[in-house]
Amino acid sequence: MKKMTVRSIAVAAMLSAVAFVLMFIEFPVPIMPAFIKFDISDLPALVGAFSLGPVYGVVIELIKNLLHGVIKGTTSAWIGELSNFTLGAVMCLAAGFIYKAKKTRVNAIIASIVGAVAMGVISLAVNYFVIYPMYFFLAGFPKDMVIGMYQAILGSIAEIPTGNALFNCLLVFNVPFTIVKGLVDALICFFIYKPLSRLINKQ
Repeated sequence: MKKMTVRSIAVAAMLSAVAFVLMFIEFPVPIMPAFIKFDISDLPALVGAFSLGPVYGVVIELIKNLLHGVIKGTTSAWIGELSNFTLGAVMCLAAGFIYKAKKTRVNAIIASIVGAVAMGVISLAVNYFVIYPMYFFLAGFPKDMVIGMYQAILGSIAEIPTGNALFNCLLVFNVPFTIVKGLVDALICFFIYKPLSRLINKQ
């Protein structure tokens, strides 16, 4: 048991290091405002959630964001790291617990999809009530400027469907983007997990 725990901690540390590096490999997305970037840094955490358990997935998310915040500095007042950790943890918990209940290929696919969708749905509330208000009040980002960056992409999208400009922008842009981001991580995980799991679980 002690040997397994030590191995799990060592694997989690390695996956955290890989996730940390992947956070710096990010790309702008043409249909999203410039401050939103695409990366696959949740992939190692998802691998950890499947191979070691959902709690390890959350720990990997935490470590990578702590390292990123320390190395990158406080330019975003840790707001970006908080968002990344929260949403990544949601995906790892949802996917990890579902896969843990039944470790089959089909259930892995179901778990990944549920995890990605859960991350996207939760992102709406987290961004609207926590992350974006923190950007406005702590980081000093003007709310009108942020909404304007969304409107510049798709015109009057901020006026529909609810009349709440920020909520609509997050609903129309961020939720689908977050779900797709999670699905990309899940797709890559599907192809690499089996060979990696042999190494991770090798005695």
